[in-house]
Order: sequence, then structure tokens, then C-alpha cells
Amino acid sequence: MKKLGLNGQIFFAAAAAVALGLFAHDKNIDHALYAANLVGTLFIDLLKMVMIPLVFCAIVTGIANLRQHSQMHVVWKTTLLFFATTTLIAVVIGLGASQLFKPGADLHLEMFADAIQQFETKQLTLPEFFTQFLHGIFMNPFKALAEGNILAIVAFALLLGIALVLSAERYPHLLAVFEEGMAVAMQMINWIMRLAPFGIAALLFKLVATQDVSLFASLTKFMLVVTGTTLLHGLVVLPLLLWLLTGKRPWWFLRQAKQALLTAFATSSSTATMPVTMRCATQNMQVKPEIAGFVVPLGATVNMDGTALYEAAAALFVAQLAGIDLSLGQQLVVCFTTMIAAMGAPGIPSAGMVTMVMVLQSVGLPAEAIAILLPIDRLLDTVRTAVNVEGDMIGSLVVQHRIEKLAQQTP
Repeated sequence: MKKLGLNGQIFFAAAAAVALGLFAHDKNIDHALYAANLVGTLFIDLLKMVMIPLVFCAIVTGIANLRQHSQMHVVWKTTLLFFATTTLIAVVIGLGASQLFKPGADLHLEMFADAIQQFETKQLTLPEFFTQFLHGIFMNPFKALAEGNILAIVAFALLLGIALVLSAERYPHLLAVFEEGMAVAMQMINWIMRLAPFGIAALLFKLVATQDVSLFASLTKFMLVVTGTTLLHGLVVLPLLLWLLTGKRPWWFLRQAKQALLTAFATSSSTATMPVTMRCATQNMQVKPEIAGFVVPLGATVNMDGTALYEAAAALFVAQLAGIDLSLGQQLVVCFTTMIAAMGAPGIPSAGMVTMVMVLQSVGLPAEAIAILLPIDRLLDTVRTAVNVEGDMIGSLVVQHRIEKLAQQTP
């Protein structure tokens, strides 16, 4: 393994872990699972440990270093436009595939009656969701840092960065502290990545070895539709947008993004993967730290293409189970609600389940039907998280290309 580069080590370890997980499936491997859980949890915890200082310093320095008003305006506009566009495309793909293949047409809600009865949903109306969403953004920054509330940290870091810009040269030492903090955090990430082959292998081994295949039998068609459309978005739509907008080849991007994509797949967490995403963007793809420091943390909190696609497809799947034909207007409501819900809701327990309930409620579908999706959610989460992270990295490349293009046009 020493002769291999880090990418090679990660791929070798991941392949070996999947093979061992398949071999060990349904066997008495408690000690192996304990060891895998220990190593995998340690890897995730190390990433989470460095994530908060990295995000905070990266956003503050990213905003502060974009001192020219025109640059800040372009970065904001391009980032939000790109994220909104890709999320909308993902939702349309999810709705279209569910309409075309109708994965729930041959099933009925009665088949899942026991699961539905045993599941209690926490229901929020759209106004309640917005209230809690905003409450989770604007809060005591020290509390947000202590609790790891990423969206609140991003909001405060944005304001602090803007304050440093508006104060011009009055606080150079404070800005230098944040810049040095980001450099130190990136150094720590380089150390942690040496453990990546072992951490990713442990997480994948546990995932493959513990999944109950029998639970998937009745939901196979839905899983195939969601996985296929998510891969379509991740392997075709996003790389195509990258090529059209920047001229960069998809294969080049995938080679540079390997570490982040595999880490996202294994951890199923965009926020835990964020340090690796930043490393790939700045070191492998040569994205400027001030651009990556703004786009990637913001994307990890609000840019959820894979999640949006999944929730849109799931809404139509549940409608088909219930024998309900959603009108075009209702599908547009699902589209809008899904885009809002995919942004996440900080401070709400089981936020993914709550937002999925909100999507179902928006068109009068039974919220309890979400219990049907719980057995397969963990497996589907791997692919959609990788696509979420992919969108963040492509977004940073698109923003940088736009900035460079405008710089060339400026005399």
C-alpha cells in the first residue's frame, strides 16, 4: 500500500472492504463489526473535529479577501444561481423518472401497515419550518460553534467577513489570525487523510455487512429508479454543466474529486466530508482558497441536489402507493417544497425525516408513509451524499471560472 498514492490506497481499501462485507454478510462477526465501527467513528470524529474551525476561518478569509465589490457580487450571484439551477434540474429528474417508471404502481400501502403504525412523525407546516429554519440561522455564535450548527456558523462567518471588508485595513492582524487558522486546519486535514483508507474501508465494511437484503425486496424498483437517476445527475448532468460552463473535462474532475466523493459515499455526511472537499478543491483542482472557502461550506449546507432528487421521487412513490394521481399543479408544489426542504433545517432533530414529511404534507399525502422509506434510507443516502458533495466542488470551479473570465475582460 505504501507504493500506492492516496487515491490508490483509498480505492484498494474500499474494494477490499466491500468484498469482505459481502463475504461476512449474515455471519457472526461481532468483533469485526466493533473494530470497524471504532475505526470508522474515529475517522468521522477527526473530520468533524477540524471541520468547525476550517469552515469558520475559510468563510471569514474568503469573504474578506474578495475585497472588490464587483467580485463579491459575482461570487454571490454565480454561486446561488448555480446551486438553484442544479437543484431544480435534480427535482425535475426525480419527478420525471417516478412518472415514467412508476415504482409504486404495483405496491399498496396496506403491505406496509405495520411499519406505518409503529412510526410517529414530527409534522411541521411550511410557516413553522421557515420559523425554525431562520431561528437556527441567527443564534449565539458561541453556542453554534459548540453545537456544530453549520448553517448558523456560516451565517455568522459571512457577517464577520463582510465586516472585515467594510472596515478596510483597520483590522489586518485579525484577518491574519483567520488566514493562519485556515492554513493550520488544512495541515491537520492532510494528516487525517492518511487514515482515510482505513476509515473509509471500515465504514463500507460495516454498511455492506449489516444491511438486511430481505427488507429491500419489495422496494427494489424504487431503489433502482432513485439510484439510477441520482447517478444520471452526478455522472452526466453535473459534469456536462461543468464542461459547458468551464471547458473542464469530466474525467479530469472525477480524478481530482475521488477522495471527497468516496469519503462522502462512506460517511453519508456532506458536513463531515467538508474538510476533504475543501482539500480536493484547493489542492487538487487549484480553486482559490477565498472562493472555495465561500462556495464549499455554503454548498454543504444549502446545495443538496441528491437529497432534492430523492425527496421528489419519494413523494411521487408514496402517491403511487396510495393510488393518488398528483396534478401538474400539485407536482409543481412538490417541486418548490422539495427545493426548500433540501436546504435542511438546523436545530430540528431528525431534520431529513421532518423535511420529507413536509414535502408529503404539501400535497396531502400520508406523512406516516415515510416509515416505508426508513429501511432503505441509509443505503440510498450514500449515493445522494456523494452527488451533493460533487455539486459543491463543481460549483466552486464554475464560480472561479466566472471570476477569471471577468478579470480578463476588465482592462
